[in-house]
Amino acid sequence: MIQNGKSSRLPFDPVEALAHLRANDAKLSALIDRAGPFTLRLDPLPEPFASLLESILYQQLHAKAAASIHRRVREHFGGADPAPQQLLATSDEVLRAAGVSGNKARAMKDLAARTLDGTVPTRAAIRKMTDAEIVERLTQVRGIGPWTVEMLLIFRLGRPDVLPVTDYGVRKGFALTFQRVPKTRPLAAEDLPKPEVLFKRGKRWAPFRSVASWYLWRAVDLAKTTAP
Repeated sequence: MIQNGKSSRLPFDPVEALAHLRANDAKLSALIDRAGPFTLRLDPLPEPFASLLESILYQQLHAKAAASIHRRVREHFGGADPAPQQLLATSDEVLRAAGVSGNKARAMKDLAARTLDGTVPTRAAIRKMTDAEIVERLTQVRGIGPWTVEMLLIFRLGRPDVLPVTDYGVRKGFALTFQRVPKTRPLAAEDLPKPEVLFKRGKRWAPFRSVASWYLWRAVDLAKTTAP
């Protein structure tokens, strides 16, 4: 089933996930009550090459600026993302003219080369791989770190047990939900939990840590709507 370009079909049972989280963490259960139903919809899964190419182009840029650069790159290739072979044959000057930085151009070409040599799997192959295998393979690409792969696992593959402990939103949601933080000032860097703190608490959420992460992001949204 597709809704607004996204699929509502998850590879796990959200009812089972919520029951597990509620039974194992009272504070998270209270957050679930406040945030409401679990409404994650998966983004379409193109070939991993295309997905990671987009990730590289969007890194550290405002979405509008990144979309403009992505559009110009596609225009050079007739309106679509290039094939790996085409990208490797493209000069850095052409990419720079589209607004791609030197570092990103090198990352894009490394992605193309690692797709051709099989390091980056196909869409059919990646669906059969474990989370750990996917992280190990994709982080070999220049410019692709664990966080980027974790977002792919959650929002494109719908993997149920991913906890992005370095994600700012997840850490902020955790602080708002589980820690006593002053309500008289904005959260400061020292208020955010260290990754190991998040990981320790998250053990009780397994095997549905992706769902818990989604609710921690919602905690940040709730704080915005209730701010004075």
